[in-house]
Amino acid sequence: MTQSAAAATKDRPASSGWWARLPPAAGSAVMATGIVSVGLRLVGWPVPSTVLLVLAMAGWILLALAFAVEFLRDRRRWVADLGTAPALTAVAATAVLGTRLSAAGWQTTAAALLAVATVVWPGILLTVLRHWQHHLPGASFLVCVATQGLAVLAGTLALAHQGDWLVWPALAAFSLGLALYVAALLRFDLRQVERGAGDQWIAAGALGISALAASRLTQWPHWHPVHPVLRIATLVLLALDLAWYVVLLAAEVRRPRRHYNIRRWATVFPLGMTAVATLSTATAAHVSWLTPVGRVLLWIAVAAWLLTAGMLAATEARRVG
Repeated sequence: MTQSAAAATKDRPASSGWWARLPPAAGSAVMATGIVSVGLRLVGWPVPSTVLLVLAMAGWILLALAFAVEFLRDRRRWVADLGTAPALTAVAATAVLGTRLSAAGWQTTAAALLAVATVVWPGILLTVLRHWQHHLPGASFLVCVATQGLAVLAGTLALAHQGDWLVWPALAAFSLGLALYVAALLRFDLRQVERGAGDQWIAAGALGISALAASRLTQWPHWHPVHPVLRIATLVLLALDLAWYVVLLAAEVRRPRRHYNIRRWATVFPLGMTAVATLSTATAAHVSWLTPVGRVLLWIAVAAWLLTAGMLAATEARRVG
């Protein structure tokens, strides 16, 4: 699995069609852009948030086209890609984009994206799980991220009064996501903390999106008996996320990775998700001091997004030149 996941993130041959040069891991760029957009909106920066939303939408459309074209042109590669954990970025990116669109008031579009993600999710998840082995890379935590993405979007739509019934599938997805996190953690190769090319950060991002899902459920007003349990779960998950954040940041300082790799977007996403989860937890759990912490973490994520985007642009310029 480690080798196949790594192979899935490599650049495709230049002689292939444009769709073949977009590996499954490219979905992490949409995830990163979408969640940073969500964070910027939360702290009152609507213009840059909207710019990133447009970029995330454009990236999602491009990847959807690549997915369809590869299915029609190269079925064997399409099936092979589907068996790797990075393929789950398709589900997670769709859920993150839907969450941002819901915040913008585009509830019908967000609901449609939830439907798309829900339909695609089980097939990819089961295919990935069938290929699981031990000593997995950080991308393996995408089984949790994709599942919790559904919980976040369903919970967001429920809070936007798009259907009270959505809180129940949101709660089910949240619970399953936690189980999948434990399963991935038991198979995670801890050496990836220092050796990973960027996707090791998903170990933190998966806890971040779990905390965000829990915070959405905590804000649901109609189940007071379980509210204290959900509040504690939100705080515990955020604390674990921040602990991973510190460990992974220390590993980055100890062994810097200075060259661009597409898996670096899988670093930006957890940075942004941790910031958004912190801001959301501050509101849901009524812990006001978390708000300034979340703002600081968000600007770190913005800086990481700009740096990664700049490295991508420079890499593409060298390739074209």
